[in-house]
Amino acid sequence: MPDEMIIRHCAPTLAGMKTGNMFTYHFKDSSELRKTMRRLNALFRGKGIRVLPLRYQKNCALIYLYRPSKLSKDLENDVARTILTECGYCVNSPKCLIRNLISRLNSCADFPHEIGLFLGYPPEDVLGFIQNQARGYKYVGCWKVYGDEEKVKKTFERYKKCTNTYCRCYMQGKSVERLTVAV
Repeated sequence: MPDEMIIRHCAPTLAGMKTGNMFTYHFKDSSELRKTMRRLNALFRGKGIRVLPLRYQKNCALIYLYRPSKLSKDLENDVARTILTECGYCVNSPKCLIRNLISRLNSCADFPHEIGLFLGYPPEDVLGFIQNQARGYKYVGCWKVYGDEEKVKKTFERYKKCTNTYCRCYMQGKSVERLTVAV
């Protein structure tokens, strides 16, 4: 997996601004994927980041790069916990939640709507998306906004600026490891 792909798709998480990001990775065979996951987890170990394949389809994997400490904090939110409980998740630990997410990703035809909670989306936006069946939103950026539109617009701009800055720094020779903030 090229480090440039990680920078392009995950800069806000690498910078410590966001809980997680997901992206699709095409691999030759399962041994390449395992080797890549080991390399990335070793690279990010001291930075507070984990990398997991969540779902496989042929030679394609949905990769989740996230900060477990931020995920734990996000999921302390009462609205988030209610959404996850109603969707059948075990909310005892982040590991249990991720196992449930993997199971849901592999058993649902579509992405489970609660996935935004694993990416750091505001719980009110995830709830609005679920309740309104993806309609009636106030704004669209990285996700559909149902809550505080002005606050989230600023967040989207910060994410965009971060990604542009990280891509530029990477092109100037800074490694993904050096660009990753330890949190």
